[in-house]
Amino acid sequence: MTFANRDWLSADCAHVLHPWANVAALGAEAPMMLVEAEGVRVKDSQGNTYLDAIGGMWCMTVGYGRHELADAMQKQALRLPYYTPFGAMANEPAAELAARLAALAPGDLKRVHFTTCGSTAVESALRFAHYYFGATGRPAKKHIVSRVDAYHGSTYLAASVSGKQWDRTCFHYEDTFVHLLQSPNVLARPPGMSVERFCDRLVDAFERLIARVGAENIACFIAEPILASGGVIVPPDGYHQRMLEVCRRHDVLYISDEVVTGIGRLGHYFASEARFGIVPDMIVSAKGLTSGYQPLGAVLISERLLAEISGPRAYGHGVFTHGFTYSGHPVACAVALANLDLMEREGVCAHVREVGPYFQARLAELRDFPVVRDIRGDHLMACIECRTPDGSGDLDEAIRIAGRIDAFCQAKGLLVRPYENLCILSPPLIVSRADIDAICEILRAALETESSRAFA
Repeated sequence: MTFANRDWLSADCAHVLHPWANVAALGAEAPMMLVEAEGVRVKDSQGNTYLDAIGGMWCMTVGYGRHELADAMQKQALRLPYYTPFGAMANEPAAELAARLAALAPGDLKRVHFTTCGSTAVESALRFAHYYFGATGRPAKKHIVSRVDAYHGSTYLAASVSGKQWDRTCFHYEDTFVHLLQSPNVLARPPGMSVERFCDRLVDAFERLIARVGAENIACFIAEPILASGGVIVPPDGYHQRMLEVCRRHDVLYISDEVVTGIGRLGHYFASEARFGIVPDMIVSAKGLTSGYQPLGAVLISERLLAEISGPRAYGHGVFTHGFTYSGHPVACAVALANLDLMEREGVCAHVREVGPYFQARLAELRDFPVVRDIRGDHLMACIECRTPDGSGDLDEAIRIAGRIDAFCQAKGLLVRPYENLCILSPPLIVSRADIDAICEILRAALETESSRAFA
């Protein structure tokens, strides 16, 4: 069978089921076929070039077309493309990367469990929490606490602890031991309530849930430092520190999901301590770890926890019966090492700390358009939340508004991510001030056009 000169757009429509596909239009909507990329720009099969303001999907750090990453990929694939990671089998890139991440991580998070992506890393962190309490004689501690608006992935447990109701459709979700706290979105606080009092209310709600369920039954609390896909929601100051204090008092593990906020997006390799002042029991990482060049995820685990379940304290036959065929894949780990080398050599985190405030300031200039309900973010992650003309909160109409803004931007050579009524932005970490200006000027034109149309 030959596929020479095949119409790949038609092939995609006929044969590919995309993540989050609109099955109501399955096979009828032609996707954008991307064929090339360089720096912060991508090109489609029609020859159009776009400034990628979503960084692939939060994951682009050092930019497209980096020969250093491709060379690392090729070199490792020719030397050792794969071998089983199970049991006592190891490979050099995975060992080196684990040591590198342990050196970058806060506190005693020195043990690394590799996975294939963010979803499987979250799944692994949650399962480790269950294993830990089972191995220490407390198997009843299996309940998991998460939050409304959280997104942690699409595997079974990861999807179950995600709190975005719009994403919940015909799948089954675990609801017997998963609990969702209120979103820390300050826009959702009651009229007249201060942000400080709202934070008190959020922490009190956690305490009340623990009292109701019983600390003896709760394994962990999982939280993104900034809720990413849920709308780039930045919790009130001090929120994470206070939630960690509650966890410590009740022997509940704190899992920080840094799939998005880690590896430079907030200007640090890990934001938990550097940005939010906490050292959790586990940190979940993925996306920017390889700059999207290879699939890879990781869970960084406290040595304190491992000490309690290893050696003479090990449970039963002593085997940690969890992992994946591609855990610690040598090619993926080699790419991650090359990515970290590039980030260090080019000062990417320092660059983000320098241009991030500029990005947020330029976006803030767009707040006054009638179609804008809110603009929020931190460094190189941001969100424009759209509202309806009548202020009714009609989500379907707000989604259509965000979709039209996205279409306008795309026609002008800018890719933003429409998600519900949100326009999400997460450009590659090498984005320049000139690129930021271009992003904001196209967005300005889009918001002006939509405001004139919707609010006429």
